[in-house]
Formats: sequence, structure tokens, C-alpha cells
Amino acid sequence: MDSGHAGQTVLVTGGTGNLAGWVIAGLLQRGYQVRTTVRSLDKTGQVRAAVSEQAGERAAGKIEFAAVDLLRDDGWDEAVAGADYVLHTASPMPFDSGADLITTAREGTRRVLGAAARAGVRRAVFTSSGNAAGSADPDTPVTETIWNEPSGTPPRAYPDSKILAERDAWDLADATGLELTAVLPTFMLGPLLGTPNRPGTAVVIRRLLTREIPAVPNIGWNVVDLRDIAELHILAMTSPAAAGRRFLGSGTFLWYRDIARILREKLPDDAAKVPTRAMPDFIVKLLARRNPRIAMIRPELGRTRLVDSGKARTELGWRPRPTEQTIIDTAIALIANNALGG
Repeated sequence: MDSGHAGQTVLVTGGTGNLAGWVIAGLLQRGYQVRTTVRSLDKTGQVRAAVSEQAGERAAGKIEFAAVDLLRDDGWDEAVAGADYVLHTASPMPFDSGADLITTAREGTRRVLGAAARAGVRRAVFTSSGNAAGSADPDTPVTETIWNEPSGTPPRAYPDSKILAERDAWDLADATGLELTAVLPTFMLGPLLGTPNRPGTAVVIRRLLTREIPAVPNIGWNVVDLRDIAELHILAMTSPAAAGRRFLGSGTFLWYRDIARILREKLPDDAAKVPTRAMPDFIVKLLARRNPRIAMIRPELGRTRLVDSGKARTELGWRPRPTEQTIIDTAIALIANNALGG
């Protein structure tokens, strides 16, 4: 383990999140002191157990915790006190019980980065989304120079929350002088640390393995590995070239049917029942009228998104792993952790 950063403290928000776990593990492996936020200190054991899978029990045992809430002012200045860096990965996810995605994301961003500015941290890294960059031309790759517009429609509340929260982050940085970098990941897959009760985007793999869906919708994603996005956060935190910049983190575009094919070919025993039959678009549209999860994907039917993450590769030296490896590793982890139920 690298001990060159032993005197530096990093606050990572959202310690129970899938991305945060990999970020924390990567920081501990480099010798940083890590403090993370949770809504309840009852979650400390869960976080330590998950992170110890990669960083070891001794390092995970040194994690500090702060119990705070994105919707409350209490405790944020204390959470940030003494931190050299802040990595704001926490954000409400679609279908979190009772969550107002846009309000929580925006207010949380203001609280976290406001406290970071008051504490005088060296740099804050904000986890945005590839949805916050856009292109009107489907044949033109999305780059960091393009700012997407919120749709204002309920099915797109999650992308809108990321778009608006990133705007708030940059406004706050401009007003306070906070040194800020934004990471814009596309569709994150990859093995989850621990046995999380929320598989997040890995649910698209789980639904294939369990045959929860009988046919595959005509949708696709720019798949990128959680582990590589965690690495991109650390590069964005430390690289002098990253100050004041946005960095897209994307891998290869894959149709859902491609993911199904990869699973069947590479995991013939565990994925023998993975569906390959196409679900007609009109069926998806009918289901979207009653199912909010399907309503979220309806705008993506038949749509290919081209994303250019060359800036992160050339300026930060980011090297994401092959997308096929991410798909296989996600499936293997779900199977190994008995995370295919529910």
C-alpha cells in the first residue's frame, strides 16, 4: 500500500454507494486517510466490510465516518473540517423511496460544496453524469464542451437532477473560488463491493441472468466500469490539468442484445437462459404507460449515443478496461454474492 499520501484526508460523500466504495478503496490503497458520509452510523460496518474486500480490513478499519443528510445543514462543516479534498459522489438514485431527485441532488450539492469552499479544500470533484453533456446531432459524438438541457418531464427526473446539480456546482465554484472538477460517467456497470441491497445499474445484468424479462428491448448504453470511474475520480482529484475542467468517462456503446450475447457466449453455464429474443418497440411503449421504470427507457428506443472520452485519456492518462470484461465481471460478482434475487 502506498503511504505517500498518509497526511492527506479525503472526504467521500455517499459511503454506502457502489461508486463510493470503489473510490474509497482506491484512496486507501494509495495511503490517503478517508472520511465518508452516511445517513446513519449504523451503516459503518457495512461500508467497512465492503471496502475491506479490496483495501484489506486494516485499511478499512481506519475509515472515519460522518452522519449527515443531503437535505439538512447540520454537520456538513464538521464533516469537511480538515479535509484536503472532497469527492462528492452522493446523489439520490431513481426509485429511492420518497426521494425528490432534483431537490435532493441540488440541495445536497450546495451543502457539500459550500462546506468545501468554507473549509478551503484544495479541490472538490463532483460526480455528474454523461447525461449532462449532449449533442443535437446523433451522428456527432458528445464532448465536454456541450451542456445538455433538462427535459422537465417526470420520466427524466434523474438525468435532469444531474444536469441541474452540475450547473449549481459550477455556479458555486465561480462564486466562492472553490477549485472544482467534474466527472461525467456514462452507464456504469462492474462488480459491486459487498452484498448491496441496491444493485443500481447492475440490475440490467441481473434481469437477464434471472430471465426477469422474457425479451430484450431495443435500447443500449455507453457502458463504463465502476472501477475505472473510481480511478478517474482520483486522477481528477490530483492532476493539475484537471482544475476547472469536465471529463467524460465512457466506454463502448452496446445494445442490450449485445450484452445478452456476451453473457451467453462467455458464461454458457450461468447464462444459458439469458433471453435473446427482441422485444418489439410497441410493447415497450405500452408497458411504459404503467411502469415508471420502463417509461425511463422509452426515449432511448433505437437510439445510439456517441460519446468521446478522449480528453480523459489524453490529458489524465485514463485507461478504461475492455467493456466485455466489465459485463462478465458484473455477472460473476452478482452470481458469487447471491445477488440475483429480489
